[in-house]
Amino acid sequence: MSNQINVAVVGSTGYGGVELIRLLEAHPLVEITSVISSSSAGAPIAEGFPHLTEIRTELLDGVDAAVISSKAELVFLATPAGVAAQLTPQMLEAGLKVIDLSGDLRLKSAALYEQWYKKPAAEPVLLEQAVYGLAEVYGSDVQGEALISNPGCYPTATLLGLIPAVAAGWIDPATIIIDAKSGVSGAGRGASLGTHYSELNENFKAYKINKHQHIPEIEQVLARVTGKPVVTTFTTHLVPMTRGIMCTMYATISGEHSTQAFIDLYRRYYEGRKFVRVRPEGQWPSTKEVSGSNYCDIGFAVDERTGRVTIVSVIDNLVKGAAGQAIQNLNLMMGWDEALGLNFVPVYP
Repeated sequence: MSNQINVAVVGSTGYGGVELIRLLEAHPLVEITSVISSSSAGAPIAEGFPHLTEIRTELLDGVDAAVISSKAELVFLATPAGVAAQLTPQMLEAGLKVIDLSGDLRLKSAALYEQWYKKPAAEPVLLEQAVYGLAEVYGSDVQGEALISNPGCYPTATLLGLIPAVAAGWIDPATIIIDAKSGVSGAGRGASLGTHYSELNENFKAYKINKHQHIPEIEQVLARVTGKPVVTTFTTHLVPMTRGIMCTMYATISGEHSTQAFIDLYRRYYEGRKFVRVRPEGQWPSTKEVSGSNYCDIGFAVDERTGRVTIVSVIDNLVKGAAGQAIQNLNLMMGWDEALGLNFVPVYP
């Protein structure tokens, strides 16, 4: 196993960055040498996040790749959309490895990125270089690479729940409907009317219908699996809870496959992958059962009457959907056990 690595976190005052710091502090082979925030430059991180009082790393003023590379070998970019596209070339030129938690490097088409994100895309050579780090599916691609694009939270739950069945030809990709729900931390820490307590409490609402930026990411990966274009119906909802994503997915079955057959298929597909847990027949996961953990739990129900299957996939959006999977990708990059620093059970209740 390789020696300890020094890392930096850019964008360290958002929920994803703060969660990343919390998890990295428990990693036996990682030392955080820089936490960087342009919005809180010069202040100790505990000033805004008292739960990180023991973190004594200073916040640097501005993002300087040369300074970061003098202290670290790898940088996590937990930045808003549009920022990583500008920062990544500087980091790579400074000799740093990069794991990007934003959506800037996930889509291989610059035009598609600009259409959905409404921001200038990264250079095509950068998009081509970035390896999509859906760890349980493309983990072998990550090993030894210098630039990883961490998947989105919704795509992680969705794709882990769909890929084995799509790859096996057990469902018709053209019939996939994804009903997705997220806790409010997925919207970030910035205040807005949509996340105001009195607007969200005791409320349940759909948002970005047919316009969510994770749609092309999901379709890109499914097309990679099938070898042909895939179009899905994907609808997101905001739930008045802090953490968690549940994706309930529906598709027409190709052939005759029972609920138990789906369970057996998924257990074979994810054999040896610690962080995907497939439920037995008659049990379906809930978000609290993965809260604070890097697990993705999946359950199934085949409806013989309609010839459709319902797949329920849940994750913690800040861990498996962001910081936890980023650390899983770090482990894979370094040739370590992918569960290193992530061996903790969910927080329950």
